[in-house]
Amino acid sequence: MKKILVIEDDAHAAGTLKAILKARMDFECDIADSMKIARQKIRKNGHFMAVLNLDLSGIQEEEILDLLETKGVSPIVYASEFNDEVRERMIARNVLDYVVKKDDQALGAIVGTIERVHKNQSIKVLVADDSRISRSQITRVLKTQKLIVLEASNGEEALSLLKRNQDVMLLITDYKMPRMDGFELIAQVRKEYTNDRLAIIGISAYGSSLVSIQFLKQGANDFIIKPFLVEELYLRVKQNIEMLEHIDAFQKLSNLDFLTQLYNRRFFFDLGNKIFENAKRRNLELTTALLDIDKFKDVNDKHGHEAGDIALKHVANLLTGNFRSGDVVARYGGEEFVILAINLDRKQTNKVFDRIRELIKAQEIEVDGKKIELTVSIGATTRIFNTLEETIKRADELLYQAKQAGRDRVVCE
Repeated sequence: MKKILVIEDDAHAAGTLKAILKARMDFECDIADSMKIARQKIRKNGHFMAVLNLDLSGIQEEEILDLLETKGVSPIVYASEFNDEVRERMIARNVLDYVVKKDDQALGAIVGTIERVHKNQSIKVLVADDSRISRSQITRVLKTQKLIVLEASNGEEALSLLKRNQDVMLLITDYKMPRMDGFELIAQVRKEYTNDRLAIIGISAYGSSLVSIQFLKQGANDFIIKPFLVEELYLRVKQNIEMLEHIDAFQKLSNLDFLTQLYNRRFFFDLGNKIFENAKRRNLELTTALLDIDKFKDVNDKHGHEAGDIALKHVANLLTGNFRSGDVVARYGGEEFVILAINLDRKQTNKVFDRIRELIKAQEIEVDGKKIELTVSIGATTRIFNTLEETIKRADELLYQAKQAGRDRVVCE
């Protein structure tokens, strides 16, 4: 569990921050309300980051910052006001953020920074710049914010790194570089990566409007002029990353069934047809199955629609937990689910699906103190027909056979 060190002598402020971080992120707060306790807690280490009130009575600011730095703990600092001199000292100390303590918004800003930095640990950024000094400055800012940073000294090297690191989320590129400049790099990158997949920030000492327009016309999302303020760079980076996160969240919502959080029928066919075409080319083996909850109408009629919803979510969770990440599980409609199992041993097909059937039967659900046993019928085929729709139709015919034979069984071919 992540632990945040909070150096604050206001018990109410510290307690509020502790409650919010526990509720929203399941983070623990280690509170120090004096210089002595702060020293002790920092020396024990184990903190993900620190929140430091610079107005704390009796604090030796430089000593605390030194101690945190020796332990590799990055701080968020806040105070009643920040002048240019204090700001520059904090920036030089590589603080995560500085916040003016004016009202309740300050607490929200602190929590927001903690959430952002926590997410940053899994986000890759590629910096392409032929100037070692400039590249180092940018990298230092990004690493302070816990981002994973890859470095390239020219466009060709950047393209090579992108091919080896398909999960890069943001590219920051200079304009003037040998072998391949920033404009050409962006043009090449945009052939493979759309705006909703990879954000690009152009950066250059040539600050004319023409340069910024050329960056944007080639496909960049943003542009920064050198020299830049640390805050400007990171805020632009943050905005572009969060834009991609919002797009990804929206796409996931549009692809998922609201109740079960499985893929919906529309997305299943979008993804499933691509997998099916690979199976037709014999690049992989494919098992297609339909699963139906037996007598689902009785569950709704006897126990109410809430019980039906619980049953659907229960089955969905068991399917998600018992198929591999590469398999596709979706809600096909009503109480019916569809599964595409990739490279499943044909000899094991019946055994795999029968185990799922038994698992669902063995785990009763409880509604208003009443236990309800669920059973399912499954039809599965390892054959590949002309289209995915025809293959699913065959699985449906096998499912019908399972129903006609008495339900609570698997029919495979």
